[in-house]
Amino acid sequence: MADPTRKPVVRTQAPRRRALLLGAAIGIGALGVYGVFELGRAVAGYDVVEAQRDAWAAGRRIRALERENAKQRAEIAAADIARRVDRESDAQLERNIAELQGQIARLNQSLAFYRGLVQPDSNVKAKVQQMQIVPLPAAGRFRLKFTLMQVGPPARTVAGRIALTFLGRRAGRDVRLSLAQVSRGRGASLRYSFRDFQSFEEMLRLPPHFVPARIDVVLRDGAGREYRQAFLWRTQGMSSETDGAPRGGPPER
Repeated sequence: MADPTRKPVVRTQAPRRRALLLGAAIGIGALGVYGVFELGRAVAGYDVVEAQRDAWAAGRRIRALERENAKQRAEIAAADIARRVDRESDAQLERNIAELQGQIARLNQSLAFYRGLVQPDSNVKAKVQQMQIVPLPAAGRFRLKFTLMQVGPPARTVAGRIALTFLGRRAGRDVRLSLAQVSRGRGASLRYSFRDFQSFEEMLRLPPHFVPARIDVVLRDGAGREYRQAFLWRTQGMSSETDGAPRGGPPER
């Protein structure tokens, strides 16, 4: 049985309605603020659609540049590999050339030796068979070594004088230097006298900026007859004899 003294409770929905109204007001306010923001940008000349297009175009440009950069990096890597291969090929070619030059020098020496053996009718019965130029630590200093041998079968003692002329360039001019000019205490020629062979060793001091190219050799026997030879200036191994004695420039004054 109901209590006649109990009062009825009336529930209201006002708080929920106020919350909904408050949320709607906040949303409308936010939209209004954004609208005012966009309106301000529009007044200032800012176009949202154009800005988006610019952003897309910039993205495409960036991707194209990245692809081009990757392509260039690949080309640079390929070029670097090609340069390394070229350097190795050049080094191998230089080694081959040096080896061939050494072989040619040895063959020239052998040829000169056998040529001397088959020339019994030479006027002067002697010739230079070996010539070696050894560089020394001091600038312009060299040790010259050479050997004289008889031409043909040795039969008697041969004697005479040997003159050495050093040809090269200095200050753009052809220069000829005598033995007396490059070897202290020596005259213009050396005396020889031997039956089988005779070895010589001379200390050379070349003038500054003189670039040697060749050594001309003139052997004179007691009768005044001459035999001429010419050797290329080489400081590695034996200096090879040239075909005849080429003429050089005028002597240095």
